Amino acid sequence: MEDAAIWYMILSGFLLAIVLGISVHKTNFCTMGAISDWVNMGDKGRMYAWLLAITIAMSGVLILEQLGVISLDMTMPPYRTSNFAWIRYLLGGLIFGVGMTLAGGCVNKTLIRIGGGNMKSLFVLFIGGIFAYLMTKTDFYHYGFHIWMNPLTIDLQNYGINNQQITTLIGSGLGVADTNWFQPLAAALIILSLLFFIFRSSDFRSRFDNFLGGAIVGLIVVAGWYVTAGPLGQEALEAASFMDDPPSGVGAMSFTFVNPMGETLYYVLHPLEISLITFGVAILLGVIVGSFLYGLVTGNLRFEWFTSIKDFIRHLIGAALMGIGGVLAMGCTFGQGITGFSTLALGSLIAFSSFIIGSAITMKIEYSRLG
Repeated sequence: MEDAAIWYMILSGFLLAIVLGISVHKTNFCTMGAISDWVNMGDKGRMYAWLLAITIAMSGVLILEQLGVISLDMTMPPYRTSNFAWIRYLLGGLIFGVGMTLAGGCVNKTLIRIGGGNMKSLFVLFIGGIFAYLMTKTDFYHYGFHIWMNPLTIDLQNYGINNQQITTLIGSGLGVADTNWFQPLAAALIILSLLFFIFRSSDFRSRFDNFLGGAIVGLIVVAGWYVTAGPLGQEALEAASFMDDPPSGVGAMSFTFVNPMGETLYYVLHPLEISLITFGVAILLGVIVGSFLYGLVTGNLRFEWFTSIKDFIRHLIGAALMGIGGVLAMGCTFGQGITGFSTLALGSLIAFSSFIIGSAITMKIEYSRLG
């Protein structure tokens, strides 16, 4: 079958996502939880677990690219694009940060909770999926954001820079002509610096689950890149090029969950069209399955629903903001905050920082209102 490689790629993503769902449920790896621990208790353990996931993902990408196994110059979404839409990363990150705080967790945490029996999170996924779909499949993004944001986008090629990779920008700023040796060296120094700060933290070292969760998440992101941008991914891309009606979502990508929310919703509405099952749909469903399996084995399944109208409205607003902000930022705290960051894209760093700021400010406002 000409599409066998495509289905192998999708199946591989589904199996990796099951492992992700199990490990995240077990270790309580959570990006919003990391921010909450830091802001409310001064505990940076889970924040450094998040940074460890980023660092391991960076390391894997560096090794695979240096070996020539993968190339991430063209990815979905285009993390390293030379069109530096800084306002999208900044505003989208802030909006998503506010949204995930109101909704009780990022998209990945939402999937974990669905697997554990939380029906509030299923509602969040549905509403977030609607707004992600509106942002990607209708004129909602064009008229709401693109018209005024596009003029603010900086085309780095006008300055002789081919992409927004941090090491590329540093090399350009230093006037390094030969980047073949400089970029890997700069990336390695960034990785070593992060590892130093992570492992010197007593908060991080106090719980083995911080290490376990961060390590597994980082490795799964690397595996996602290998599956879609390595030999199997290249075979799938070649197979799609010969198809009259090629499926969407074939190309270099790894774990991200905002756009797949919209893709999954669209597939649910057209369940007989199996061509709508993308890598993104597979990983989203896989995380839910993995979380459910862990909860089933450990007896950690619990049905949850809204406790009040206020609770319902809070999650509704949060889910809508997650869908809008996530697409705007080209990813969520997982898609930009780990997967995008692994490519050393400057936009991912801005989005990562904006997620934290948006969420932290929302937490502080809510805390002050309680007082």
